Amino acid sequence: MIHEGTQPLQKRGSYYHLEVAAEVVHQWEKKRATRLICTIDDHVTLHCGLNHLGNGDFYIMLAKRYIQKIGKEAGEMIAYKLEIDPNPLGVEIPEVLEVFLAQDPDAQTIFDKLTDGRKRTLIFSILRIKNIDKQVESILKFLQAEHEKQRAKKSNW
Repeated sequence: MIHEGTQPLQKRGSYYHLEVAAEVVHQWEKKRATRLICTIDDHVTLHCGLNHLGNGDFYIMLAKRYIQKIGKEAGEMIAYKLEIDPNPLGVEIPEVLEVFLAQDPDAQTIFDKLTDGRKRTLIFSILRIKNIDKQVESILKFLQAEHEKQRAKKSNW
């Protein structure tokens, strides 16, 4: 499902955002939890999620680098297109993580139990690391910490 429209570029505090009406969000199967691909002025495409605006509607935060690419200021009209992201994570899984999980069934089990948000946190954290050995070390530490959280949660039942 695609939603297109135009609206003034909004700025709230230090960040820019695109507002999305509740009526639009409630048409989507996963409602607020829907991952989206947002295209702005046919120049910028980003994978994103929704945040509550506080009045029942939602918004998508737009990084300054995207605003600079489209060359707009707050209040200027922007055209946008929202599509449901076919990838539920909204980001590709790096090869180093895929290989790690394929070689370690226990790690795969822990990873599978993570929320999509925690999976994205892991992915973004390893993408910032250039050295593959350090990426693997980071994956291992992250999954061990998550496993401990999962075990602690079970023992509290």
